[in-house]
Amino acid sequence: MTEQIDIDFDFRKDSKCGDPDTDSPKLYETHKLLWSKELPNGKEFILEIKGDSYGRFLLKNNFTMNLSSDRMCPHFDGKYNNKFDGWLSDIEREELKHKVRTIGGHIVFPAHKKNGFTINQARGVSRIICDRFDLTLECIRRFYRDEESPLSKTISNYKDFFDLFVDFKGYVDFFHLQDFVDQNGQIEFSLPFDNFNRPPLPQTIDEYKKYMEHTLDLMNNRNQRILKGITS
Repeated sequence: MTEQIDIDFDFRKDSKCGDPDTDSPKLYETHKLLWSKELPNGKEFILEIKGDSYGRFLLKNNFTMNLSSDRMCPHFDGKYNNKFDGWLSDIEREELKHKVRTIGGHIVFPAHKKNGFTINQARGVSRIICDRFDLTLECIRRFYRDEESPLSKTISNYKDFFDLFVDFKGYVDFFHLQDFVDQNGQIEFSLPFDNFNRPPLPQTIDEYKKYMEHTLDLMNNRNQRILKGITS
């Protein structure tokens, strides 16, 4: 591939409604560019952008239902009754909010409900997940191992999508998620992990800052992997 993308571009700047996952043409063009490639099963994934009369975008493909963009890592700012107000400096907060809106902070999931919530919705409303991608990825890892998780039912509803990637390694490699896992394929969690028993939100200012630092590292590393993949 010879196409170039701007790994520092904040897709909020390309959104009329404030949610790039809904209406950013640049974000969907980038998704199309990145994921239109050979799947781990050897077949070619072909994506096309589909718009509706409300200005919302989806990605049509040749194997499963429409896909939509999803921001992977939450910043928590302005959420949970403003619990985290003042926990980060203004500069830290804005850097985190910017970085999670670069391409390294986005992924695609099936867009439409199927016997309940979409994956995007389920991980957002779950008090066990609280929209964290590392916890979501642990659920996906367990799906490929036929193990239970807080998102088992929802993820199983989209088995046809996850089957495209054959196994967990195929999923990780396809979406440039190598920095989210260690050399043994175990998740590198952004906060202490206790088999989904501890609260998913940062419990102290120190934890929030460590979460921020780990998330920034993940976004920077994934952006570099994406850039390398698109220019190689």
